[in-house]
Amino acid sequence: MIYVTGDTHGLQNTEKLDAFFRTTPLTKADYLIIAGDSGILWSEKSNARRLAFYEGLPCSILFVDGNHENFDQLNACREEDFCGGRVHRVGKSILHLMRGQVYEIEGKRIFCFGGATSVDWDSRTDGISRWLAERPTVQDYDTAMQSLSRVGFSVDYIITHTIDERALYHPLLRAVTAGRRVYPESNMLTNIEDAVCYRHWYFGHYHVDGDINDRKTVLFNRILPLGACAEE
Repeated sequence: MIYVTGDTHGLQNTEKLDAFFRTTPLTKADYLIIAGDSGILWSEKSNARRLAFYEGLPCSILFVDGNHENFDQLNACREEDFCGGRVHRVGKSILHLMRGQVYEIEGKRIFCFGGATSVDWDSRTDGISRWLAERPTVQDYDTAMQSLSRVGFSVDYIITHTIDERALYHPLLRAVTAGRRVYPESNMLTNIEDAVCYRHWYFGHYHVDGDINDRKTVLFNRILPLGACAEE
């Protein structure tokens, strides 16, 4: 089984995981994908406790990066192949799904593109609570288009942290993005959507749950089987 959820922020928003695993029996052969801001790596002081928590979960953890990750530590992890794409090995059963990669997991083709710009960037500190690497680059976009080209621009699922520009005008997101600028990564994702065929797109970042339409779902507290909508 493959499930997907929104931001967990290290140990801050894990109540949903506790509740979910009390009623859903899984094994390490199953996967939970976190749509960014896992916060599993953050500070030397807290990393051991965070890693122990996620390794102790009954399934394997996959995550795209968000804007709240320690990118110095994340990018220092060993890079390896996994299901047709590149990953960072964060733990024995914890993998970072890298930007612009396409994976074939349990017969499902999944395109991943992490990263976003912190709206409170100016109030954060370099190397402690913000990293320039949180912002997707033109190189990341080029990697994405090359990966999608290799699979004929056709995937089953897309998992990102932020979302394309068009989706930002949906009432569900406008309520939490009012007055914010549109960042370049949303323009990148608009271009990617125009190029690719897909069944469903999941993203986090906005701390709400719901469906933008019948093919786009934003997640925070909900944990869904891959392929499901929030309102099902």
